[in-house]
Amino acid sequence: MVRSITKVVYKPDTQSTDEFTVVVNPNEYHKWKEGGETIPLTDVVDSFDIFFSNQGTQGILGKASKQQLENVFGAHKDVDVIPKILKDGKEQSSDSINTGNVATNVTKGSGAVDNRGKGLRGI
Repeated sequence: MVRSITKVVYKPDTQSTDEFTVVVNPNEYHKWKEGGETIPLTDVVDSFDIFFSNQGTQGILGKASKQQLENVFGAHKDVDVIPKILKDGKEQSSDSINTGNVATNVTKGSGAVDNRGKGLRGI
């Protein structure tokens, strides 16, 4: 099953490959962005995790460190940084997150796990 995801990506400057990303609920984010800043952030964001990549959109996302947040935003607390990302970042949507079973090549074996050292005979 494929689940759509909406994220807001903030770049400190146009020449930088650094990106800070927050995953959001698109409906609540649009309401918040249109002036409903009284909407609690817990309704707007999926989680209070701020992700960082220094390789642009192709890089691996990891959690941003407090030092990275302090250097770019002047604060390291998520409740101070996330509103800045939501206001100044760009929204990106995709349908590329797979939340179901991953297809496997069944011709490569039974998929049984040998945890007793007997091979497939002992299962």
